[in-house]
Amino acid sequence: MKALRTGKISASSYGGLIEKIEIMRSSLRWASSLARPEIQKLLRQCTELRDEVMQVSRKERFVQATTDGADSRDVEPLTRPSRKKKSTRARRQALIDRSFVFEGVFGDSPRLLDAMEMAERAAPSDLPVLIEGKSGTGKELMAKIVHANSRRADAAFISVNCGAIPENLLESELFGHKKGAFTGASSDRKGKFEAANAGTIFLDEIGELPLQGQVKLLRVLQSQEIQRVGSDHAIAVDTRIVAATNRNLLEMAGEGTFREDLFYRLSVIQVNLPALQERRDEIPLLIDFFSDEAAEKLQRQPIQLTSRLRTFLTNYDYPGNIRELRNLIYRLSCLADEVADLPHLPESIRPELSGKDGGASGDRGKKVSLADAKKSASDAAEKLFLEQGLHQVGGKVSELARRAGMNRSYLQTLLKKHDISSKEFRAKK
Repeated sequence: MKALRTGKISASSYGGLIEKIEIMRSSLRWASSLARPEIQKLLRQCTELRDEVMQVSRKERFVQATTDGADSRDVEPLTRPSRKKKSTRARRQALIDRSFVFEGVFGDSPRLLDAMEMAERAAPSDLPVLIEGKSGTGKELMAKIVHANSRRADAAFISVNCGAIPENLLESELFGHKKGAFTGASSDRKGKFEAANAGTIFLDEIGELPLQGQVKLLRVLQSQEIQRVGSDHAIAVDTRIVAATNRNLLEMAGEGTFREDLFYRLSVIQVNLPALQERRDEIPLLIDFFSDEAAEKLQRQPIQLTSRLRTFLTNYDYPGNIRELRNLIYRLSCLADEVADLPHLPESIRPELSGKDGGASGDRGKKVSLADAKKSASDAAEKLFLEQGLHQVGGKVSELARRAGMNRSYLQTLLKKHDISSKEFRAKK
């Protein structure tokens, strides 16, 4: 595997170096040509290297890397892959050779490899990147890939969930405030953009940003300046913006809930992450990867899966995508002793068991069919609930979310899942 691209490392670069080492540790897990003992040995070596770097950092010494001897800021951007069509294996190996891997995201899917290569080309630039994909597909991890492979890798990576900030605190959170600007502002405070100066700010769930916040964000993109709440002084910021969404922003622009000019500012580079059900060939790889990861975190041997459980996990649709698969493997690793089986699954997705042994292996096809029937009935009931609810509230998503006691972002995800447009119900009203 090609060595990490490091040169003369200063004290300010240790964080970036450690992050690159962690990426290398993760990439080793995908080295299918190595036997498990060899992988474990290499992982131990990486851990020792990480500890050594941290020890040197505490002593305030400098680390000299053994690549081409150039300063890391003078290294040319990663060589772009040839435009000539490569095989999936060749494309995957090319990405591994450039240490362009992050756990839970990398696999063999051509669509995913397209997204990875696009992110790689965009990383060395300062262009805004918009990452699209359903919840749980690894959008934040992809944003970290862009940051880790950019010239800003040694600076801060600041993550902001736009849907989790109250509207009245949005401006203060993003741009900061002056002492006395409002009740409770007892001192000057930096906002997220100042904290990310010279680095990257990741705006997750950008579709949840209120219109007022969208206007202010557009101004920052245009002027490269922010203004703290209660201050007349503009502060220049050099911040690379990476945004993510699980919604169709152009469709929202047509409905008037997202600014079209902001969309085009953010989407200079668009990266689309496919859902896990579109990348089924990766599921066995991810199961093994998360089994090893869970074993390490829980300090136990990797869990063994029965053939019928592995079949179920391979065929399941994963509405929560990679995040749901990871959580399932952690659950199985925690609840099962040495071997996990169908009864260890959550009841909400567990297929019905029958027969004297709780379902013999010969009944596998039948069990999957029962699970599919159960899921289909559940989906039909869910869709009916959403349609009736939207009809009652005249298509107002926020009102339906309030009545149902549901997060608005999650409700939007369900509407998208069932291809339901709230606009149609507003028209009926």
